[in-house]
Amino acid sequence: MKHLSFLHSSFFIFIFTTFTSLAAFANDGVFFAGGSQLVPIKETNIAITKEVLTISLQDDGYANVNVQYEFRNNGDEKVVTMGFESMAPYNDDKTLNKRSIHPYIKDFTAVMNGEPISYKNGIAASTFGENKAITPLDLKQWKAGDEAKLKEDEWLENHMLYNAKLDSIVEFSYVYYFTVTFRPGVNTVHHTYRYRMSYGVGRTFEVPYWLTPAMRWANHQIDDFTLRIQAKNTAKHFYLPDSLFMSAPFTVTEGTGKVRRTEHYDESCTEISLRNGTVEWHATNFKPIQNMVISSADMLQMEHFVLGGFYDRSQGYQPWSYRDVEKVTANDKRILRNLPYASRGYVFKDPALRDYFNALWWYMPDPTWETSTDDFTPREWKLINKGE
Repeated sequence: MKHLSFLHSSFFIFIFTTFTSLAAFANDGVFFAGGSQLVPIKETNIAITKEVLTISLQDDGYANVNVQYEFRNNGDEKVVTMGFESMAPYNDDKTLNKRSIHPYIKDFTAVMNGEPISYKNGIAASTFGENKAITPLDLKQWKAGDEAKLKEDEWLENHMLYNAKLDSIVEFSYVYYFTVTFRPGVNTVHHTYRYRMSYGVGRTFEVPYWLTPAMRWANHQIDDFTLRIQAKNTAKHFYLPDSLFMSAPFTVTEGTGKVRRTEHYDESCTEISLRNGTVEWHATNFKPIQNMVISSADMLQMEHFVLGGFYDRSQGYQPWSYRDVEKVTANDKRILRNLPYASRGYVFKDPALRDYFNALWWYMPDPTWETSTDDFTPREWKLINKGE
């Protein structure tokens, strides 16, 4: 069979093949909407002059996303179909939703120039955020799951559709699209939604975000771009590959946090630890020629495991990820029981514990913390009471 669309990056192949579920999401792109078919196109008059992207990492497995744009229309008033893209989940039991609603995106809103926008849901051939030839999808012809009627010895993954007439497979994305009128001059668009973060082997959470659709607009860049990553009322330890972010450093702008450059499998990356804080990155004339991934920092320790080297407060986090339970010592369990306290900045009085946690990069002591356990999660209480 011929695949019309497939991954080009070995980095993304690794992500997709090891994750239990995945849904990449993207900047708004421009679409031609013809009947039930959506085809990405390029815009010639309207430019992205500013984008502020805020991603808030939560303990419930979701990321809250807030995207604020300023566009400049250099021509006359113009009607445009905009589309927010999100790839179908990979390695997951969710097949095509015939209502075209993504199973892991909730509470989507869109506002233009201060007025709420009504939107529709559609299906498009996935571009993986890239600018390349697109196959229009007529869902009368492209089928998913058992409806695909493949040959007996062939199978179809849930993020793919099959066209029997063409004997071809395409990977698909869900699109939240809306038709808007751009007045001459400055226009604003504002999105909010909740996204179920990916997770899987070596990663407690992962947030992929397609930046490259911004290249479809007239200026082929984002004139003024700000990325904010938040850990509100929690602590998060994560990293981003430096390939997009070498031009400027990340800066902690709120709360408690630290940032450093490190390496992962010989590739430069930025490692970040936040506690009830925000980290920010800013650039002008930003040309996102590739996409962004925020990964939990447990991946950084796969080469050299240290007990407690990564800790997350989420219910799904498993501190045994890299250790055989039968080999855990009493001292190991003592360290595990104290991880929830270390996460909140407890200053240890015991010299052995103090030295151990001070050696962990993510640990940020807070002498003002009053040792309240009010926000401890059920998972953390299990860790404290049983050391597991």
